[in-house]
Amino acid sequence: MSTVQHRIVPQHVAIIMDGNGRWANARGLPRTFGHRKGVETVRETVKAAGEAGVSFLTLFAFSSENWRRPESEVNELFGLLKAFIRRDLADLHQAGVRIRIIGDRENLREDIRSLLIEAEDTTAANSGMTLVIAFNYGSRDEIARAAARLAVEVQAGRLAPSDIDAQKINDCLDTAGIPDPDLVIRTSGEERLSNFLLWQAAYAELMFVPDFWPDFTPALFNSVLERYAARDRRFGGLSTKAVAVGT
Repeated sequence: MSTVQHRIVPQHVAIIMDGNGRWANARGLPRTFGHRKGVETVRETVKAAGEAGVSFLTLFAFSSENWRRPESEVNELFGLLKAFIRRDLADLHQAGVRIRIIGDRENLREDIRSLLIEAEDTTAANSGMTLVIAFNYGSRDEIARAAARLAVEVQAGRLAPSDIDAQKINDCLDTAGIPDPDLVIRTSGEERLSNFLLWQAAYAELMFVPDFWPDFTPALFNSVLERYAARDRRFGGLSTKAVAVGT
């Protein structure tokens, strides 16, 4: 497949993959079928993002709030993550994809934690697209953990409170070293961030699509990138488009 060219390609795309359960319910299937179909969509989207020239792709795989779901569904999600990494890690590594994991790992099962570390370590030297998997992730928790790290530094006398600025906070977040997302996509028609990259998405373009995640095809992904390319991103300044026409 030839590389899709866009006038302006976002460096970092983040996706809230929503609607697996509703996709399955609409077809009279168990919710687990929706999650399994969603994994296929992940594979297609990772490939489409790389072909479009996206440098960073962040996928919201498991929220820290998802622990409230039935234990059977949580176990299914963990099993799918393990299957995805075991099946796809070699191909991703061969394609030069680097994997980063964000989220709290402290209360994860040892088999999951070790698998996430393996994925990061195996691909650490790769220079292609970075695939960021947000697993057991919640933005408020991430910010709280960053604040706690800074508090320890202040308490130890290594950091003055007056020296804490936005960059210091950035450096303590799970996403340290990763550029802020240019574009956040949410599937399923819901129009909220749901505790996802709240700090990092301050200036992101937000795109909400009605399709459930299992129906999110590469063609839909590319159509969202085209919509992004038409946006006028000002970051608080004047419109570059307006300047171009002398207004």
